Amino acid sequence: MKSKLMVALAGGLVLLAATGAWAQTGKVSGGVVKIGVLDDMSGLYSDIGGKGDVVAAEMAAAEFGNKVLGAPIQVVSADHQNKPDVGSNKAREWFDTEGVDVIVGTVNSGVALAISKVANEKHRLFIDSGAGSTRLTNEDCNPYTIHYEYDTYSTGSTTAKAVVANGGKTWFFLTADYAFGKSLQADTTNAVNAAGGKVLGSVLHPLSASDFSSYLLQAQASGAQVIGLANAGGDTINSVKAASEFGITKKQKLAALLIFITDVHSLGLNAAQGLFAAEGFYWDQNDDTRKWSKAFAAKMGGKMPSMVQAGTYSSTLQYLKAIQAAGTDDPDAVMKKLKEMTLNDATVKGGKIRADGRMVHEFYLYQVKSPGESKGEWDLYKLISTIPGDQAFQPLSLSRCPLIKK
Repeated sequence: MKSKLMVALAGGLVLLAATGAWAQTGKVSGGVVKIGVLDDMSGLYSDIGGKGDVVAAEMAAAEFGNKVLGAPIQVVSADHQNKPDVGSNKAREWFDTEGVDVIVGTVNSGVALAISKVANEKHRLFIDSGAGSTRLTNEDCNPYTIHYEYDTYSTGSTTAKAVVANGGKTWFFLTADYAFGKSLQADTTNAVNAAGGKVLGSVLHPLSASDFSSYLLQAQASGAQVIGLANAGGDTINSVKAASEFGITKKQKLAALLIFITDVHSLGLNAAQGLFAAEGFYWDQNDDTRKWSKAFAAKMGGKMPSMVQAGTYSSTLQYLKAIQAAGTDDPDAVMKKLKEMTLNDATVKGGKIRADGRMVHEFYLYQVKSPGESKGEWDLYKLISTIPGDQAFQPLSLSRCPLIKK
């Protein structure tokens, strides 16, 4: 009898010890915080995000010593190939069977919208720093999605106001034929009209178009003073190159409505000089951005980060800070904490995440330097103006997000 009692007591102690250990590790689901970088790793946006987004997320994890709440941090990655079905299937697989806690990166609006729906269905977090469509915080907003670095409202309206103010009153758009391009054209059109300009027409081109000649000829025939490029990455680079080759830029002004430092570097200052660039980050802003960017470049063969890559670093870092502050990686608790926090790190100062999931922060209007103004390979921008976050992003009064009570 005594022996049975001792066995029972011993078993109870083992159970209590096991329960205590589970409770301690149970703060982190699966005993590991797994961050998934789902990105364009090989296509026209890979220079903007791609491997650089993976490196950025790894740098954020390294700042935490690759551990949070005593659990290891793991960064995994996959190529969505700019296909929404590939992206949503991978997101579902990661959430269902791979234990991924949050998806970051993306750089394609069609893919981001598809991932956002899966994140909402699975009650897991998705923090987009690369896709631009404002649908993510308007019609398609949900409690599990954050739109982090920029959007088509911030880049399109900032650039349009500057171009109209400099005499570019009439516009014609070359627009990428998917969610991002259409969103960028719509947001820029509103800004052009509000500034006293006029849109004469537009033409759609396929994603990753091989030839822009027919589209540019339509833009030329419109007689518009400004050709607005509502595209990004390789499409923007090829549009600018083709316009220069056809001599279009001698009579009409180009407005790249979303251009990244990597695009400018690829084009070269002779082709890109004078273009406006509306960005949420530039490597040479201050001592903090320079220090972080040089550390990034050391891992990327000397290449400075795009604002997307800076956003992936910042969003990953802030996600880990929220886990630490919440004492758990539970998605609802972490999202609540993220929306309470003021976001500060090497790339963002004073950022806030609104109820619609939009991360609001200072935005900047730059102009691409001439070759004579540049002092080095990556010395590409001069600052024109700083736009407060509440002016750079769509105001909540215009929101179409069902989470916003009006």
